Amino acid sequence: MIRKVKLSDAKQIADIYNYYIEKTIITFEEEKVSEKEIEKRIEKILKDYFWIVYEENNKILGYAYVGKWRERSAYRFTVESSVYLDKNHTGKGIGEKLYRELIKISKDKGLKAIMGVISIPNEASIKLHEKLGFYKAGYFKEVGIKFDKWIDVAYYQLNL
Repeated sequence: MIRKVKLSDAKQIADIYNYYIEKTIITFEEEKVSEKEIEKRIEKILKDYFWIVYEENNKILGYAYVGKWRERSAYRFTVESSVYLDKNHTGKGIGEKLYRELIKISKDKGLKAIMGVISIPNEASIKLHEKLGFYKAGYFKEVGIKFDKWIDVAYYQLNL
């Protein structure tokens, strides 16, 4: 089931996210995050935006949220999305379900555009974004470094 995040979800969310920090280039964060840090992030996002989780049998299998894309007020109707799944539950359609709900909520809130920021290579994320109607809006070569490798980033945009 998809539901709004609760602060009590922070530990499970940190566990999901820390895998991606430690093992992948999907996030550019390099230091593991604590449960308390995730609680702070949830509170910050929920002030102006929204965060949802996918839960089965009291276990968080994935989460998604939108937050501020850029600082200037003229960008206030454009958001950046984040979707992360438990590493053992990828490829089961959970990411698509979360993203579809994120898009629906974004439309309902009167937002204009969602930006998906993808570290390259990440074919699964590109495929998901394109399936949901996002188009490639930008490509940046070697803008981040992780695991001593320069990483490209693609921006995918969905106008609502």
